[in-house]
Amino acid sequence: MSGMDAALARNHAFATAGGHRGATIMPALRIYVITCLDPRLDPAAILGLELGDAAVVRNAGGRVTDEVIADVAFIGQLAESAFPDGPLFDVAVIHHDQCGTGALADDTFRAAYATRTSADPATLLDRAVLDPETTVRTDATRLRAAPAVPARVAISGHVYRVETGLLETIVPAAGV
Repeated sequence: MSGMDAALARNHAFATAGGHRGATIMPALRIYVITCLDPRLDPAAILGLELGDAAVVRNAGGRVTDEVIADVAFIGQLAESAFPDGPLFDVAVIHHDQCGTGALADDTFRAAYATRTSADPATLLDRAVLDPETTVRTDATRLRAAPAVPARVAISGHVYRVETGLLETIVPAAGV
Protein backbone atom coordinates (compact mmCIF):
# COMPACT_ATOMS: atom_id res chain seq x y z
CA MET A 1 0.00 0.00 0.00
CA SER A 2 1.39 3.42 -0.95
CA GLY A 3 1.47 6.38 1.38
CA MET A 4 -1.39 7.97 -0.56
CA ASP A 5 -3.44 4.75 -0.34
CA ALA A 6 -3.01 4.82 3.44
CA ALA A 7 -4.01 8.50 3.54
CA LEU A 8 -7.13 7.80 1.43
CA ALA A 9 -8.12 5.00 3.80
CA ARG A 10 -7.77 7.43 6.71
CA ASN A 11 -9.88 9.96 4.82
CA HIS A 12 -12.61 7.37 4.34
CA ALA A 13 -12.64 6.67 8.08
CA PHE A 14 -12.71 10.42 8.81
CA ALA A 15 -15.67 11.00 6.45
CA THR A 16 -17.55 7.95 7.69
CA ALA A 17 -17.18 9.13 11.29
CA GLY A 18 -18.51 12.60 10.33
CA GLY A 19 -15.34 14.44 11.32
CA HIS A 20 -16.03 17.11 8.72
CA ARG A 21 -19.43 18.14 10.06
CA GLY A 22 -19.72 21.55 11.66
CA ALA A 23 -16.61 23.10 10.16
CA THR A 24 -17.15 26.63 8.85
CA ILE A 25 -15.22 28.90 6.50
CA MET A 26 -14.19 31.18 9.37
CA PRO A 27 -11.72 29.48 11.73
CA ALA A 28 -13.36 28.59 15.04
CA LEU A 29 -10.35 29.85 17.04
CA ARG A 30 -9.90 32.85 14.72
CA ILE A 31 -6.27 31.89 14.11
CA TYR A 32 -4.37 32.10 10.84
CA VAL A 33 -1.08 30.18 10.88
CA ILE A 34 1.76 30.81 8.43
CA THR A 35 4.44 28.16 8.67
CA CYS A 36 6.89 25.91 6.88
CA LEU A 37 5.94 22.87 4.84
CA ASP A 38 8.45 20.74 6.78
CA PRO A 39 6.54 17.67 8.05
CA ARG A 40 8.21 17.99 11.47
CA LEU A 41 6.20 21.19 11.92
CA ASP A 42 2.57 20.15 11.51
CA PRO A 43 0.45 22.99 12.96
CA ALA A 44 -2.42 20.65 13.84
CA ALA A 45 -0.10 18.46 15.89
CA ILE A 46 2.02 21.13 17.58
CA LEU A 47 -0.90 23.47 18.36
CA GLY A 48 -3.53 20.80 19.05
CA LEU A 49 -5.77 22.09 16.26
CA GLU A 50 -8.89 20.32 15.09
CA LEU A 51 -10.54 20.65 11.69
CA GLY A 52 -11.96 24.16 11.33
CA ASP A 53 -9.94 25.66 14.20
CA ALA A 54 -7.47 27.62 12.07
CA ALA A 55 -6.63 28.71 8.56
CA VAL A 56 -3.16 27.45 7.67
CA VAL A 57 -0.81 28.38 4.86
CA ARG A 58 2.44 26.49 4.41
CA ASN A 59 5.37 27.23 2.16
CA ALA A 60 9.11 26.60 2.15
CA GLY A 61 10.36 28.35 5.28
CA GLY A 62 6.94 29.70 6.31
CA ARG A 63 7.93 33.00 4.74
CA VAL A 64 5.61 35.98 4.32
CA THR A 65 5.54 36.44 0.55
CA ASP A 66 3.33 38.69 -1.58
CA GLU A 67 1.02 35.70 -2.07
CA VAL A 68 0.75 35.13 1.68
CA ILE A 69 -0.06 38.81 2.25
CA ALA A 70 -2.81 38.54 -0.37
CA ASP A 71 -4.21 35.45 1.39
CA VAL A 72 -4.27 37.22 4.78
CA ALA A 73 -5.97 40.21 3.13
CA PHE A 74 -8.57 37.86 1.60
CA ILE A 75 -9.40 36.24 4.92
CA GLY A 76 -9.44 39.74 6.44
CA GLN A 77 -12.00 40.86 3.87
CA LEU A 78 -14.19 37.85 4.69
CA ALA A 79 -13.77 38.39 8.43
CA GLU A 80 -14.71 42.08 8.22
CA SER A 81 -18.05 41.01 6.76
CA ALA A 82 -18.64 38.49 9.54
CA PHE A 83 -17.27 40.56 12.44
CA PRO A 84 -18.01 44.29 11.94
CA ASP A 85 -16.54 45.24 15.34
CA GLY A 86 -13.62 44.18 17.48
CA PRO A 87 -10.61 42.05 16.60
CA LEU A 88 -10.79 39.94 13.45
CA PHE A 89 -8.25 37.16 14.02
CA ASP A 90 -4.69 36.39 15.08
CA VAL A 91 -1.94 35.60 12.60
CA ALA A 92 0.89 33.44 13.94
CA VAL A 93 4.01 33.43 11.79
CA ILE A 94 5.99 30.32 12.78
CA HIS A 95 9.53 29.60 11.63
CA HIS A 96 11.70 26.77 12.94
CA ASP A 97 15.28 25.78 13.54
CA GLN A 98 16.92 23.17 11.30
CA CYS A 99 14.96 24.55 8.32
CA GLY A 100 15.71 23.03 4.94
CA THR A 101 15.55 26.45 3.30
CA GLY A 102 19.04 26.95 4.65
CA ALA A 103 20.10 25.17 1.44
CA LEU A 104 19.18 28.39 -0.39
CA ALA A 105 22.26 30.01 1.16
CA ASP A 106 24.46 27.59 -0.81
CA ASP A 107 25.39 29.25 -4.12
CA THR A 108 25.39 26.00 -6.14
CA PHE A 109 22.07 24.77 -4.78
CA ARG A 110 20.45 28.19 -5.16
CA ALA A 111 21.65 28.59 -8.77
CA ALA A 112 20.34 25.16 -9.75
CA TYR A 113 17.02 25.75 -8.02
CA ALA A 114 16.70 29.22 -9.59
CA THR A 115 17.24 27.68 -13.01
CA ARG A 116 14.70 24.92 -12.31
CA THR A 117 12.01 27.36 -11.13
CA SER A 118 12.91 30.45 -13.20
CA ALA A 119 13.27 32.36 -9.94
CA ASP A 120 15.55 35.26 -9.12
CA PRO A 121 18.56 33.93 -7.14
CA ALA A 122 18.65 37.04 -4.91
CA THR A 123 15.01 36.56 -3.99
CA LEU A 124 15.70 32.94 -3.17
CA LEU A 125 18.59 33.89 -0.91
CA ASP A 126 16.25 36.21 1.00
CA ARG A 127 13.92 33.24 1.62
CA ALA A 128 16.56 31.17 3.43
CA VAL A 129 15.83 30.61 7.11
CA LEU A 130 19.27 30.48 8.70
CA ASP A 131 18.38 32.38 11.88
CA PRO A 132 14.68 31.80 12.57
CA GLU A 133 14.50 34.49 15.26
CA THR A 134 15.62 37.09 12.73
CA THR A 135 13.47 35.86 9.84
CA VAL A 136 10.31 35.61 11.95
CA ARG A 137 10.84 39.21 13.13
CA THR A 138 11.34 40.30 9.52
CA ASP A 139 8.22 38.51 8.34
CA ALA A 140 5.98 39.70 11.19
CA THR A 141 7.13 43.27 10.50
CA ARG A 142 6.49 42.85 6.78
CA LEU A 143 2.97 41.55 7.40
CA ARG A 144 2.20 44.35 9.87
CA ALA A 145 3.38 46.92 7.31
CA ALA A 146 1.26 45.53 4.46
CA PRO A 147 -1.49 48.05 3.59
CA ALA A 148 -3.84 45.25 2.50
CA VAL A 149 -3.91 43.64 5.96
CA PRO A 150 -6.73 45.01 8.12
CA ALA A 151 -5.72 46.93 11.24
CA ARG A 152 -7.88 44.67 13.41
CA VAL A 153 -5.60 41.68 12.73
CA ALA A 154 -3.11 40.82 15.50
CA ILE A 155 0.21 39.45 14.26
CA SER A 156 2.76 37.49 16.26
CA GLY A 157 5.97 35.62 15.46
CA HIS A 158 7.20 32.34 16.93
CA VAL A 159 10.05 29.88 16.54
CA TYR A 160 9.45 26.15 16.80
CA ARG A 161 12.32 24.13 18.26
CA VAL A 162 12.48 20.81 16.45
CA GLU A 163 14.39 19.02 19.24
CA THR A 164 12.04 20.06 22.08
CA GLY A 165 8.73 20.48 20.25
CA LEU A 166 8.21 23.85 21.93
CA LEU A 167 7.22 27.20 20.44
CA GLU A 168 8.99 30.33 21.60
CA THR A 169 7.28 33.69 21.11
CA ILE A 170 9.71 36.10 19.47
CA VAL A 171 7.26 38.82 18.41
CA PRO A 172 4.32 39.31 20.80
CA ALA A 173 0.88 39.76 19.23
CA ALA A 174 0.05 43.29 18.16
CA GLY A 175 -2.24 44.88 15.63
CA VAL A 176 -1.17 46.24 12.26
